[in-house]
Amino acid sequence: MISDVYFPRVNGVSTSIETFRRALAGLGHAVTLIAPRYGADDGADEQVMRVPSRYLFLDPEDRMMKAAAIRRLVPRLKGRFDLVHVQTPFVAHYMGKTLARRLGLPVLETYHTFFEEYLHHYVPWLPAVWMRAAARGFSRSQCNGVDRVIVPSRAMLEVLRRYGVRTGMEVVATGLPASRFQEGDGARFRARHDIDPLRPVLVHVGRVAYEKNIDFLLRVLVRVRHAVPDALLVIAGEGPARGALQRQVRELGLGANVHFTGYLDRDGELLDCYRAGDAFVFASRTETQGLVLLEAMAQGVPVVSTAIGGTRDILDAGRGALVPPDSEPAFAQAVLQLLNDAALRRRLGEDARVYAQQWSEAFFAERLVEVYRRVLGGEAADPLGRSAAGESSRAGG
Repeated sequence: MISDVYFPRVNGVSTSIETFRRALAGLGHAVTLIAPRYGADDGADEQVMRVPSRYLFLDPEDRMMKAAAIRRLVPRLKGRFDLVHVQTPFVAHYMGKTLARRLGLPVLETYHTFFEEYLHHYVPWLPAVWMRAAARGFSRSQCNGVDRVIVPSRAMLEVLRRYGVRTGMEVVATGLPASRFQEGDGARFRARHDIDPLRPVLVHVGRVAYEKNIDFLLRVLVRVRHAVPDALLVIAGEGPARGALQRQVRELGLGANVHFTGYLDRDGELLDCYRAGDAFVFASRTETQGLVLLEAMAQGVPVVSTAIGGTRDILDAGRGALVPPDSEPAFAQAVLQLLNDAALRRRLGEDARVYAQQWSEAFFAERLVEVYRRVLGGEAADPLGRSAAGESSRAGG
């Protein structure tokens, strides 16, 4: 695998890569990852080749790998691998193709990010219509330049088809590792953050970025507060939109109703954070899957979320969630319905936990191995993501 991002950089791509690396190893497959070198906190892992990288002024959390350093890896990589799996569309895409060509291997790419609804937030001085067109063009070009494309949801399969992607595509979602089902301690989180045990709490987890539509949730909170004055929205994560959101909180008079936590440890306090919520709220319009919905469900926390893009694959089942229309009044009404009905919260929470168990990392790792085998055998893609036995996968319908 090769990626422009990986831990300690925390985002959905890093999480997906780590989940599949661990699950594939559990199935007996060796996986080596080429990723940027961030610094002393990278951690030691013999299966991760850290490449010297440059600072990015547009997003200081990210790094740009040095292409020459990747080319120098070719002698070490020869004869060791069956294929190259690209995870991101920047240096990793072009150097992944270069490595595949020099090593004589097939190359696949996972399309993780809905760039059409993403790029204009980070290049605001250019018209959004230009950036959307550019995103469609480079997505089409890159996907048509590899041997197989993997998408995490049916929604992204449909998007890439509209773009004119001709390469065979397969739906393989990211599953949940067993650690996500270890029950968090919500009371401990509330005590640590000085939140009253009886206070109504809504939780949002994710990168604090413009495309996550968190500003929508703040406007929803204004409506919720009219009926539930002490409602608290906990926003867990970090990102470039935090300053703008904190200004919006002040402008809306929500200072006593919003709590930013910053990054939380994924295997400790993050689970406590999920569990501390009476509901998990989510309104992103750019998700290719929406893994945080499943993480909340695995903790037995009911979800209130719009079903746009990749989140549809999780929410279409109607399990463990209320799915309002994409409007502030409708979303606020759903939140209030959940906050005011303890029996509904318990029922949805129990259903959510059972439903999340169907999305295990091992199941989707096996799906990925099937895709690898088809590519190596020169077989056609199966866009519906059916298993070898002909059954539809959870992600593929």
